Formats: sequence, structure tokens, C-alpha cells
Amino acid sequence: MTDTLDRFIFENRSIRGEIVSLEKSFQEVIASAAYPLAVQQLLGELMLATSLLTATLKFEGEIALQIQSEGPIRYAVINGTHEQKLRGVARWDETLEDFPTTFNDWFVKGVLAITLSPKDGQRYQGIVALDGDSLSACLEEYFLQSEQLLTKVNLMTEINDTPRAAGVLIQIIPTTSESSNVQTNPDFEHVVHLAGTITKDEIMALSHQEMIYRLYHDDVVRVFEPKSVEFYCDCSKERSANALKSVSKDELLNIIEEDGVIAMDCQFCHKKYTFDAIDVENIHGQNLDSGSA
Repeated sequence: MTDTLDRFIFENRSIRGEIVSLEKSFQEVIASAAYPLAVQQLLGELMLATSLLTATLKFEGEIALQIQSEGPIRYAVINGTHEQKLRGVARWDETLEDFPTTFNDWFVKGVLAITLSPKDGQRYQGIVALDGDSLSACLEEYFLQSEQLLTKVNLMTEINDTPRAAGVLIQIIPTTSESSNVQTNPDFEHVVHLAGTITKDEIMALSHQEMIYRLYHDDVVRVFEPKSVEFYCDCSKERSANALKSVSKDELLNIIEEDGVIAMDCQFCHKKYTFDAIDVENIHGQNLDSGSA
């Protein structure tokens, strides 16, 4: 069940859940740089969270989870689409010899911005301080404060020869304005308690169906069609060329005169795009030949 997300709901309770497992997509994101283990862990958790949050959306579009901080981890972002296509990158203090291993030590004045960008509609951004003891706790606080929804998030990563990550989200389905503001809910507490009994080894090894059955065989649970999750980068030479339009033609030609070509490296997938003098003439003449090298 790698690189797959399953959504489910409880027929006898106003609660929904999701389980996601990542392997290849996670490995492709962390392979793009020599990330410390802590940064790999954070990227895995952000990927899980982005996938889980994307599955709760009721529109086509994108979601971005972006962290900014003055601490050892300076910046991290994961972008996801409604089709469960993820990409991401991180920046960290590369001067540190002993990188901290706990969440609270990774950030100084850290904030997490969650940005929703529907294809049709208004862009929305919510921000939460990274003052919890885990990314999961910060996300739970975000849902409680901004959406008034009881939510439990469990994010796990395994960094070894075959890095993997898996996560679970349990959330109240609001039926009325009153029920969505309840701070305690026996049904929710029961479902969350059972979810908390799953171990890291089990969530990494069992299929989603096995986990759901093992946890909730006494409930009536409806599981929807699984969705595939993949690493995907939509960079292209044409997009890179559009970015160069903001730079003057003379400045671009001077760079080519000094370096031979203009080289651009995608921060997500590290694909390289090069531009020569003919490309520059086409860019500023708005007649780019996207097939030129």
C-alpha cells in the first residue's frame, strides 16, 4: 500500500478518517539534497500532512504547507494538488555539526502557513505558530482554532535504507454549527483512542484495509476508492524562460558572455535548463523555441 491514500467514514458516527503511506514519493523528495536526518523526517511529515489535508478539500486546486524559521531549519515547503501530486524542498543551517533531533529545537520563531489555492475561487491562508512539541500537535491546534474541528493527526517516518512514511487523520464531521464547536466528543475520543494503539511497525507493514479492520472491526466503516500519491514537478523550460523575461536582455547576454550559457536548476527536482544567446533573443522577442537546449 505504498504511495496510497485511503479515505473512510464511520457510518454510525460523525467521524471521518484517512490513512496515507509514502515510499517512492518520499524518497524522491529527500533525494534532491543531502538533507540531515531531522530535515528528512520533517519533509516526510509535511508530505504526509499535505496529502491528508488535500484529501479533505472539496475543490480542485493546490495546497501548500510552508515553514519559516530563524532556527536550524530555516525553510521547508510541500506543495500538493487535488490529484495527490506532491513536491517539496527544505533549507537548513549547513554550518551545524550536531543537528538537533527534537522538534522543539528545530525552529526559532517558527510558523507554519497553510495555503489553499482553488482553481476557481479565492486563495486562503492560515498561519499557526510552531510552539507545539510536534508537527501533529501544531496541525491539531490549527484545525481547532481556525476550523473549530476536533482532529487527531499521527505522522510517522522511518529513515533507513528504504525511507518510508505513514500517517493517519481522524476528524469530526460537523453536522451543525453547535456540534462543530464541541470541545469533547465521546465518539471522537473512542475512535482516537483505538487509532493510538497502532504501532509504528504495524502502520509501516500492514495494508490500510488490515489496519482499519484491526482497529474498527466493531464499527461500520465505509472505505472509499484508494488514491495514488506521487512526486511530481511541473517545471519546464518554458516556465524557466518566463522567469527570465523579468531580467533585461543585456544582462542575460552579459551572463552568457561570461559563462557560456544561462543555467537554471529546478529547486524541487533539480532538472537543469540552459539558455544560449538565441534563446535570449527568442525570450525577449516572445518567440521561445521550447525545444532548444
